[in-house]
Amino acid sequence: MFKRKTLLLIMATSKKKTPEKFVKDIRNNTRRIFTAEQKILIVMEALRAEISVSELCQKYSISQSQFCEYVTSS
Repeated sequence: MFKRKTLLLIMATSKKKTPEKFVKDIRNNTRRIFTAEQKILIVMEALRAEISVSELCQKYSISQSQFCEYVTSS
């Protein structure tokens, strides 16, 4: 009927994940990683003071605490 690999795959996917595990897997797979250059550009844009830090964080979809880490690491 089924090949061994197919059967193992069916068995592995039939296990239910907890909602927390499901959300964690999604977050890990969709995590954005900014390069050092991108971080510097974000900090430089903040130094120009054309828009507020909160608006800047919304623009790049990062938290303000993450922005502060960018500033201190630069």
